[in-house]
Amino acid sequence: MRTPPLASGAEGPDALRPLLDTVLAALADGAHARGGPLPAGGPETVAQRIRDTLGDALPDKGDDNALHDLVRALAEGAADPAHPHCAAHLHCPPLAVATAADLAASALNPSLDSWDQAPAASELETLVTRALAAETGAADALVTTGGTESNQLALLLARETHPGVRLVCGTNAHHSLSRAAWLLGLPEPVTVPAPAGTLDPAALDEALTALPAPRGPLLVAATAGTTDAGLIDPLPRIAALCAAHGARLHVDAAYGGGLLFSTRHRTKLAGLEHADTVTLDLHKLGWQPVAAGLLTVKNPHDLTALAQHADYLNADDDTEAGLPDLLGRSLRTTRRPDILKIAVTLKTLGRDGLGALVDQVCAHAHEFARLVRTHPGFELHAPPTISTVLFRPTAATDDAVAAVRRKLLHDGRAVLGRAHLDGRLWLKATLLNPHTRPDDLAALLKLVEGNTPR
Repeated sequence: MRTPPLASGAEGPDALRPLLDTVLAALADGAHARGGPLPAGGPETVAQRIRDTLGDALPDKGDDNALHDLVRALAEGAADPAHPHCAAHLHCPPLAVATAADLAASALNPSLDSWDQAPAASELETLVTRALAAETGAADALVTTGGTESNQLALLLARETHPGVRLVCGTNAHHSLSRAAWLLGLPEPVTVPAPAGTLDPAALDEALTALPAPRGPLLVAATAGTTDAGLIDPLPRIAALCAAHGARLHVDAAYGGGLLFSTRHRTKLAGLEHADTVTLDLHKLGWQPVAAGLLTVKNPHDLTALAQHADYLNADDDTEAGLPDLLGRSLRTTRRPDILKIAVTLKTLGRDGLGALVDQVCAHAHEFARLVRTHPGFELHAPPTISTVLFRPTAATDDAVAAVRRKLLHDGRAVLGRAHLDGRLWLKATLLNPHTRPDDLAALLKLVEGNTPR
């Protein structure tokens, strides 16, 4: 059997070029076969199609059509975030330029656990992470796989800097925070009410004051962009309370952090600069292929907790001779250069270009909210803060709201999320496609109207 060509090295581009044509054709074929934002028929239909295409996952003889067939099957069975009716989650359509850069990262295959595996990528990561950290008022930033890893790292750094630290967060906080506290062996988090969907400062002050002595060090976690309604906690008041009570502050801005690129919307994040750590996630309001997370850190000394020594990667004499030590930049050892796609995007679009994308999706949310508010058959939960709109058919039961969502999913016609707020179930539209048009939004509302059980 002929040895398959490699994707890197001097002959890599020639080996990849015909395969790219195959992949692009398969993507187009699969999208055409799907015909909408989601494959129709539900889980079993999709699963059977994949089983039929894959067959024997490890056959004795190879199949030259495997690339086309499996990519086509994946595309046909995908939820397409570029479709204007795919609006359930913080699942963005990645920019073409970022996707192209991601291909280069895969082809070169650097690993950022030692300089001799990633000479240029390590320097690029240093420069870009510091630039993004500065946007939040921080000194440095680590690249992560997303919000969950960033939140876990934030708790780890707090624990190592302040042994015995206890997490204090709102009922609106992301589930990854309490999970990280459990994983790290921290005490049970103190949960503060968020009656309007955001952390209540008065309740936070009361909770911080009432903690019994000796209370130990505290870590308050605030949220800038909740996953249910896209709401932002009152960061300046929370930061002031943290200062008054001597608590450390972490802000989970996985969703809302992208507002920093927008001159019009970045003021919504006032107070972020007071945080000790901030979670950012550019595969949301940054239009990056997964994964593209960061954790910014105000005090670089906090990162000493991640220091690790492995002689084959960061021997003392190599480090003393000037070879950068990369092991302390992550809990992971092998790390792909996710920074490349981020760097290419920042450089290609600039602040103005990225800010325009943020402004567009926020404007789409306000337009959709207007359509809901002026339609007699629908109820709007509240004006959008970022790009999430909660709505429901007027007088519908929660069971009917759940049923219309599942009906649209099963038919492959629309992908909407769900959120429980104010004791009721709401449909959730998270608008992350800058190319969505007003008639797309009107058509989405009409789909919900026409499929709601009576």
